[in-house]
Amino acid sequence: MLINTAFAATAAGASPDWTSFVPLIVIFVLFWFMLIRPQMKQAKEQRKLIDSLQKGDEVTTSGGIVGRITKVGDGFVGLEIAPDIVINIQKHTVQTLLPKGTIKSL
Repeated sequence: MLINTAFAATAAGASPDWTSFVPLIVIFVLFWFMLIRPQMKQAKEQRKLIDSLQKGDEVTTSGGIVGRITKVGDGFVGLEIAPDIVINIQKHTVQTLLPKGTIKSL
């Protein structure tokens, strides 16, 4: 007798409508504008900086090395860190392009 009444009961489930997806959409939009978009913009600026490197530029690497570029290759650059001391570093480690004359003021 109890089983028959349990099967006979109607489910009071809510039908999924578009309002249930609104919080998910809002979270995605906030995530896009606060995290993804700024990170993509920063990566684009970094690629532009690396592509525009040329001989004589003064740069800082991600390791904190400051020097002047003496040679630019496809994947590596020659960086003069002291008179007659040149090291080869990967291009993507260049972090900041410094104004001319910064090395002399250090």
